[in-house]
Amino acid sequence: MTLRRAAFAIPGDLSTPTGGYIYERRLLEGLRAQGRDMRYLKLGPSFPDATPKDMADAIAQLASLEPDRAVILDGFISATLETRALAALHVPSLAMVHHPLALESGLDQARRDHLYRLERANLAHVSHVLVPSPATAAMLVASYGVTAERITIARPGTDRPTHPRAPVSPPLILSVGIQHPRKGHDILLKALARLTHLEWTAVIAGKVYDADHAEELARLHRDLGLSGRVRLAGYVSDADLAALYASASVFALATRYEGYGLVFDEALVNGLPIVSCQTGAVPDTVPADAGRLVPTDDAQAFADALAGLLESETTYARCAQAARAAGQTLPDWADTAETVGRVIDRI
Repeated sequence: MTLRRAAFAIPGDLSTPTGGYIYERRLLEGLRAQGRDMRYLKLGPSFPDATPKDMADAIAQLASLEPDRAVILDGFISATLETRALAALHVPSLAMVHHPLALESGLDQARRDHLYRLERANLAHVSHVLVPSPATAAMLVASYGVTAERITIARPGTDRPTHPRAPVSPPLILSVGIQHPRKGHDILLKALARLTHLEWTAVIAGKVYDADHAEELARLHRDLGLSGRVRLAGYVSDADLAALYASASVFALATRYEGYGLVFDEALVNGLPIVSCQTGAVPDTVPADAGRLVPTDDAQAFADALAGLLESETTYARCAQAARAAGQTLPDWADTAETVGRVIDRI
């Protein structure tokens, strides 16, 4: 069988260390590993708030595609490309929707309404929609007018650990996520400040994405007196992150919303119990017996969940075993590419 040619349109720097970019980079690599002819369309970095220059360039690059080549559109592109250009696209298109843009944290109502209307209108013009989780699929069906038949869930792949487990003492609580309001690191810091009577250290790893929020986190970290126990590590290399996972005892992310959350799978394959929040795709991604999920923006509930793991060896061991078992069943990136490849070949 001849594999259909395709392109992947992605704005900005493909090496950016966020979950969405990691997913798309690994998917592109996986589709090429099939022997498929895959073009990478590098679009301007200003999306989703595209400058006129970046918008015109994106439209021109898409218009130049050969008629027999399908195209995958990064979610920033599918959500905010000019609707008339998307409607006029002459090749089959797949929107890669990690999560609807209107659900991002920190938006005013006018901005949220604008993004909702634009993304809903645009999704009516794509051939098919790829999502990472059942939760995102359900959201698009319920609120964005996308029928279930036009959606394929392509769960992210997971790499197996490269370091043997070597938990440190006192227990290390690891959080991984960009410094952005949606990740809830402020709630984690407030929760940890309630647990200073217990033995632990913590590392929050993730690049600065929102400079103002990063300053707020640094100020909160200082004001709570956590400098001796919590390290705001910023960006860490893949090798250093692997070492952190191996040395950690608990994974904690007080996220306000996730369309999937690659870091949860990383925690599971490393056998780490997870404390996070009942929001978005998190309940689909984190098995109920592998940790504790609490309401968003509730520092006390988050602290209580962490304390339950730190204070009870029995509870901890049970959750760690469940995490390891779940991690062993997760797909790899070749599986993700196979799922998407089947869609490319049939649309």
